[in-house]
Amino acid sequence: MKSTTKKLVSCALCIAIGVLLPMAFHVIPNAGSIFLPMHIPVLICGLFCGTPYGLACGMITPFLSSMTTGMPPAMILPQMMIELAVYGLVTGLCSKYIPQENEMSKLYMSLIIAMLAGRIVNGFVNTFILSTQGYTLSVFMTASFITCLPGIIIQLIVVPILVRILNKTGNPQLDRVD
Repeated sequence: MKSTTKKLVSCALCIAIGVLLPMAFHVIPNAGSIFLPMHIPVLICGLFCGTPYGLACGMITPFLSSMTTGMPPAMILPQMMIELAVYGLVTGLCSKYIPQENEMSKLYMSLIIAMLAGRIVNGFVNTFILSTQGYTLSVFMTASFITCLPGIIIQLIVVPILVRILNKTGNPQLDRVD
């Protein structure tokens, strides 16, 4: 029971950070799409708490943020909810099923696979939603890999380090049973 409670509290904390952190970035024009601050706590939640918590965090965070701050705007909310849900789901699955002994290797593999999966799913969703509005492969590549390159780099540096710290600081009893 303690493990479930800790995971719920950790997930709730990630959701709260996912709502608050982007507010600091939105004082800079287009900073959300450049630095991807909402992605960080969702990725951490999936890696640290596991699949169902990461999935929930990925769906709830953008929804709550949109309802309380207006960001993301309603027009892109569905795509963000799906993309972040995929991040949380895939990081949780990868961290559980990738047979890698080295913790940092496993974290990086999980993170990179999830980041690619989320962007690919987002591309498909946008293709169907925005197909009449000029959504092209070029637009997808620019939005998913070029504009947000600083955010991708931040995620690759910060997320594995924070998850490793979380895993080592008094929480080894968190079982990874999802």
